[in-house]
Amino acid sequence: MHSILLRGLVCSLCSLPVFALKIPFSAHTSPQTRGLPPARAARQSSSSHVLSVGNTQNSFYYTNITLGGQTISVMLDTGSSDLWVTGSVLNAQDTGKSLTLSYAVGNAAGDVYTAPFSMAGYSVEDQAFLLVTNTSTFSTNIHSEGYDGLIGLGPNSGSAIYKKLGGDTGNNAINRIFEQNPSSTDDYITLMLSRLNDPGSNITGQFTISELVPGYENVTSMPQLAVEMVYEVTDQDQHWQALTDKNVGVIGPDGQPISVSSIVPKAPSGQLVAVLDSGFTLPQVPRSMSDAIYGRVQGAEWSTSQQSWLVPCGQLINLTFTFGGISYPVHPLDVTSSDFGVTFSNGNPACLGTFQPISSAFSLLGEYDMILGMAFLRNVYTLINYGNLVEGGSNSNKPYIQMLPLTNQVTAINDFIQTRTNGQNLIDSPQYTLLPSSQEQHSPETAEEKKQQYEEEVLSRWPYILVGCLAFVFMLIGCCVWRCCKRRRMRKLAERQKQGTSPPDANRSGPYSQLHDSQSTATLVMQPMRASTLEFKEEYGKDAFSRSP
Repeated sequence: MHSILLRGLVCSLCSLPVFALKIPFSAHTSPQTRGLPPARAARQSSSSHVLSVGNTQNSFYYTNITLGGQTISVMLDTGSSDLWVTGSVLNAQDTGKSLTLSYAVGNAAGDVYTAPFSMAGYSVEDQAFLLVTNTSTFSTNIHSEGYDGLIGLGPNSGSAIYKKLGGDTGNNAINRIFEQNPSSTDDYITLMLSRLNDPGSNITGQFTISELVPGYENVTSMPQLAVEMVYEVTDQDQHWQALTDKNVGVIGPDGQPISVSSIVPKAPSGQLVAVLDSGFTLPQVPRSMSDAIYGRVQGAEWSTSQQSWLVPCGQLINLTFTFGGISYPVHPLDVTSSDFGVTFSNGNPACLGTFQPISSAFSLLGEYDMILGMAFLRNVYTLINYGNLVEGGSNSNKPYIQMLPLTNQVTAINDFIQTRTNGQNLIDSPQYTLLPSSQEQHSPETAEEKKQQYEEEVLSRWPYILVGCLAFVFMLIGCCVWRCCKRRRMRKLAERQKQGTSPPDANRSGPYSQLHDSQSTATLVMQPMRASTLEFKEEYGKDAFSRSP
């Protein structure tokens, strides 16, 4: 799927564009972040392999690349695998191939070109990219949001350009870099996202290739989370996805695990498959999980038009994810957001619950359970090792993910108090006490969503359905063959009976078998071997039964 939702939710999973979710509201960008020139918004770091990452109101993260000798700001998207830019590119060569990528905000259509490319100190002589010359179908001006294109950081197998061109030339940008700089250990990227309007945060957005951000080297000591491979027919939907911990993968506002069953057929019991996607502004989680996070908040309101929970902005909500035995708390400023200007039904200001219920269409075929977007990724320093997913690379190791927690819960609570309640600690006040679990509200599931969920459940189990269908076909064929053979045998038997012969009885054999005579009903009659002892005596000259002298 190649999909982004500009001004709100960026849908970037790369194989199912028609199911892109769009939230009907916009992030409010401040004058300080709106329309900054790309070169100023994302300046080059002092290290050649480290790039600064710009931030537009916690909704878009972007950095600079050089393409055809021009500096272009592109959005960083770990959920897709293609490079596209708008406008014009100098020194570009047309491949003669055209391509259309479907997005929630319109279609990115154009021709596929190649041009000299460089990023974070690495260069590729002829990188393939899509040149989008017409952005009239886009519902927003992406340049005003701080970027003029998008670079997909997902596995090469998900690239539409790679499928279109084939061969090394079609490989995506990160794959080309690793392919040209073979290594058994350094085929990795790292990503750190900043949080605006957080008085206690000193984290700046940074992106690296084969290098660690200084001061955060401990990320390599974190558990190596195996990248969960997609179990379907092809790997075109392969993403950076990992398993949560068993039974304690998500800890809710009351400090208790949120129990949700996975829709991924081969996921271990008690674990969920989570995709890490920097192209999603708002994380997508199972509906029951979203309800468990926000449904017990006093005054919480489900907004049908916005498909999200609305809660009082002073409500601090605790949320923690667990991977590999490590807890990753989510900053309360990321669990709810004041950036979208939403209001309750009575017109009073509200904050948006950022962990939205996932549409079942997103995880069609049961590849994953949730998408952890920017609101989660701001809380971790992420390292993604591509391993053997590098096309044409020399690394035979399996890909993995490492995450270093960045959020200190005590500091985060103080930040929340300063930002949302003007420095007043109202956390323990009665109005912000969670309701009993028996009073939890539940968001409504639409008829269309129920239909999609049913279709998804069927499709997600296609291997078992296929095996069952094949078994049924073989049984049907076997039954037909047996029936035909039986009819042929009966026909032959009938013909023999008509001709006065019949096959021997297989149940009898030897000299005492029944006599089969169609003209007689006689059965076996035992005759004496001789007529009398006299005849025997006459033949041998003496009485066989007389005594010897």
